Amino acid sequence: MSTPVPTSMIQARGLTRRFGSLVAVDGLNLRIPRGEIYGLVGPDGAGKSTTLRLFCGLIDPQAGEALVNGINPARQVHAVRDRIGYMPQRFGLYTDLTVEENLYFYADLFGVAGKRRDDLMGELLRMTRMEPFRNRLAGNLSGGMKQKLALMSALLHRPEVLFLDEPTNGVDPVSRRDFWTILYRLVRDGLTVLLTTAYLDEAERCNRVGLMYKGRLIREDTPQAIRSQMRQNCYAIACDHPREARAFLLEQPGVLSAETSGGALHVFLSQNGGRAAELAHALEARGQSGVTVRPILPSLEDVFIALVRQAERAEAREETGASQ
Repeated sequence: MSTPVPTSMIQARGLTRRFGSLVAVDGLNLRIPRGEIYGLVGPDGAGKSTTLRLFCGLIDPQAGEALVNGINPARQVHAVRDRIGYMPQRFGLYTDLTVEENLYFYADLFGVAGKRRDDLMGELLRMTRMEPFRNRLAGNLSGGMKQKLALMSALLHRPEVLFLDEPTNGVDPVSRRDFWTILYRLVRDGLTVLLTTAYLDEAERCNRVGLMYKGRLIREDTPQAIRSQMRQNCYAIACDHPREARAFLLEQPGVLSAETSGGALHVFLSQNGGRAAELAHALEARGQSGVTVRPILPSLEDVFIALVRQAERAEAREETGASQ
């Protein structure tokens, strides 16, 4: 009897991890099919990095399970590590070795040798445009080049799944673009990617996005669907003193969030809240000039901030109710 093929390359079922009284990952359910780039976004402390570490078998859950191509890393960590590549946030390679020496070292760790190793190294160096720098010390590489080297090291054994923890954090825009070009090529060849990112514009490049808050997924869908399915109305409000305007707007009924974006404020209003025109008149009555209001389709960053603010208010209401 043949073994059934898992429908998801990455799956979490009620995945939970605590550190003392802190619940870092709280009953997480997740399904990611083969060949998808899935982005986890959320504020610091949301549980994104812990989630990746659970899938990689670096820590074990207290409840639920993580599965990578049907394998539980808490039970078969070596079988999982043969199938995955992992790039942590911090550069973990040897700065006193050259690019080529680092790749040889990681090839030895993965048991990749001979012609197969040389062919893979050559392919990765060409794909990342790092071939001219193969003899440069890793410590003398730019930030973007260090990330490319870390990516090559994670790919040397041809993994099925790639876990990336904020892979372009602190990297210049050109290197970020190059990094994503490489990712798209890898995914076309069948790789599955789960990444965390602090850049909401970068999350727009993912096939699907999960917005994470205090260990829980509060919204999950394609970036376009997340932007278009917000039930609240979003407006761009411009005026001559946006900081004072923001403080005033946040005190008004029906205003769910007001955040600076460029030279304007992006404001979410509840369906039953005050109308945008009334708020504009109120700002003018307070001495603001040049007030303009226009409806907009929110960016993923607008939606994310609004959802986090809603979650914070719901949590505050629960705490207030529990204390009474």
